[in-house]
Amino acid sequence: MPSYVILVNWTDQGIRNVKDSPKRADAFEAAVKAAGGTLKEFYLVLGEYDLVVVTEAPNDETAAKLALATASLGNVRTVTMRAFNRVEFRKIIAGLP
Repeated sequence: MPSYVILVNWTDQGIRNVKDSPKRADAFEAAVKAAGGTLKEFYLVLGEYDLVVVTEAPNDETAAKLALATASLGNVRTVTMRAFNRVEFRKIIAGLP
């Protein structure tokens, strides 16, 4: 199943209600599961982003829907990147001319 790295920043609304973040994270995990995916990792980080999340989803369309639905709640802004694991990486490199 494709993997995705999601870089997350809280909005003003999200940071004002930061104590609700664990409940929102649980709701996100439930949404990922309902969409046929898996929440693999969830990190609070220091630096340019507030959180880093790693998920698996059935396809890019599902990942995009999850990102849009989450961002539409107004608590976070996200950057979602398709991530290729070691096996996929080797396959891509092996296919180069």
